[in-house]
Amino acid sequence: MQTKTFKVPNISCGHCIHAIQSEVGELEGVESIVAAQDTKMVTVEWQEPPQSWDNIKALLEEINYPPEN
Repeated sequence: MQTKTFKVPNISCGHCIHAIQSEVGELEGVESIVAAQDTKMVTVEWQEPPQSWDNIKALLEEINYPPEN
């Protein structure tokens, strides 16, 4: 199991949280995703394989919630 916590500066409301959780949560292998509006922090747990951080990051960028480097 892989876990990563990161900041997403574009989080501004509950809709942002819902979008991130629903989109990333649909990826195969993602076990959990928790996002906080007040801190703009997101924690994702996934099984590798089938999932990878590169795929998760690419999806976040695609839906306009890129993780901060």
